[in-house]
This record gives sequence, structure tokens and C-alpha cells, in this order.
Amino acid sequence: MKVTASAISVAIDGHPILDGATLAAESGTVTGLIGPNGSGKSTLLRCVYQAIRPHRGTVLIGETDLGQVRARQAGQLRAVVAQDHELENDYSVRDVVAMGRIPHQGPFDRETEADRLAVERSLSRVGMSWARSRLFSTLSGGERQRVLLARALAQQAPVLLLDEPTNHLDIGAQLELLELVRGLRLTTVCALHDLDHAIAYCDTIVLLDRGQVIAVGTPTEVLTPARLEEVFGVRSTLVIHPLTGRPHLVFAASSATDPYRAALPLEPSTAGGTDRTA
Repeated sequence: MKVTASAISVAIDGHPILDGATLAAESGTVTGLIGPNGSGKSTLLRCVYQAIRPHRGTVLIGETDLGQVRARQAGQLRAVVAQDHELENDYSVRDVVAMGRIPHQGPFDRETEADRLAVERSLSRVGMSWARSRLFSTLSGGERQRVLLARALAQQAPVLLLDEPTNHLDIGAQLELLELVRGLRLTTVCALHDLDHAIAYCDTIVLLDRGQVIAVGTPTEVLTPARLEEVFGVRSTLVIHPLTGRPHLVFAASSATDPYRAALPLEPSTAGGTDRTA
């Protein structure tokens, strides 16, 4: 199901955070929101999942305007894995995943067989069935992210929204999570901090800077050396990863800020002097 955000504008205390930002995520694809710190990528994602109400603009999932529906109906359309996942009470892993069934239940409904099946399938899909009885707080960071992804999958929503899901994870957990997300085949919108993850795992990139969308396209169309130097202040080159065959970005500090490069002579000295090689 397609996600469309049109002309989204947000201001806090009169300071613009987003200014007419747009987003179009096609059904079954992975769309990455990227940009420097403070560019507005997480704010745009939070507008999509209604954690922030924009001053202007609309968000559609399919033909449904999320600003016009109740939270329960919105929860049947989109599932969220947010950055902040602290839980007030110490729930078991299974209880956390079962929270994903709330949009499908009435206020006094008991868990049904369909609910139980959705929870067990979601745990199995992320490889966390073994931990169903563990307390959520006792898990590692990567395991917690898998459980939160399972909770989102238990919602059985066609759209998955992730806000920097690899934050605070070690490199192995980061790659495992991204491979898992990529294999879900859901319409996925993901705010990402790591540009190399974005180019390797996303179908479409939306690049933001200073609250505005400045480029949209395939990863290789958007993440060009010239644009990365302009927006992020780094030099880069694109290579093919020798292990995965996917595009891979290699970075270096800009020539203006690289002290090693600045210390090198522009060319070998040809000034006269004593030959000391003898």
C-alpha cells in the first residue's frame, strides 16, 4: 500500500523544522529518509505516524487520510518501531509482541486464536521464539529491536515505519535487522543515519536538508559524490561490495578539513639543494 505525505510543514516556537516536505513510498518498497542531524528526517517520519501533528500537509496510506481516522484504524494501516522503546513495566517478550494486536481488539476483548497465532508467527519470523518467556529488559539491544519489530509485524499492517532502527546496535545486529526488514516485502519507510546502509538496503532515497526535501530517487541517483560533499561535507566514492555485490560508499574527510591531506605538498619540490642520497 502506498504512503504519500504532501506539503508537510512543522514549526516549533516559530522555528521551521519542515517546510513543504513531500514523500511518496511505493507499495512493497523500502524508502530511506536521510539527511544531516537536524535536517528533519525523523520529524517527517513522526508526522507520518502521527506522533507529531504538522501545521500544514496531509498523510495518506492508500486513499485513507490518517488525519481523519481514529488511532485504532491508523494502527491497522501502519506499524511503528520508534527510537524510544523504554517500557514502564517489565513485560515478558510475548506480552510486548501481543501489544501489536491492540488495534484489532475492542476495549474488553480477550485474546483470540488469531491473536495468538499472529504473535507466535511474528516471534518466529524475527527469530525470537526462544525468548517468549524472557523479560524484555533482560535482552540485548539487538534482541530488543527484533522483539519490537515482531510487535510491529503482529499488527499485520501493510506499512512499516522505522525511526533509525540501527541506533545503539553493534554492526552484526545492524546488518541482521536490515536484512530482516528488507526481506519483509512491506511498504517500509525508514529514517536512517548511516548512508552506507541507505544505499545498500533502500529502493528509494529521500534526502532532506534544513527542513526541505532536496533530492528523491534511487540510491545511486541521490547519493552522488558532489551532493554528499555539498550536504554532508565529505568526499566519497561508490564501489561494489566484494562480499555482497551491493553498492558500497567509501568516505573521507573533505580536503578542507583533512589535516593529513592539508599537510601534504601539492607536488614534489623541485627547488635546488644538496643531494643527500649519495
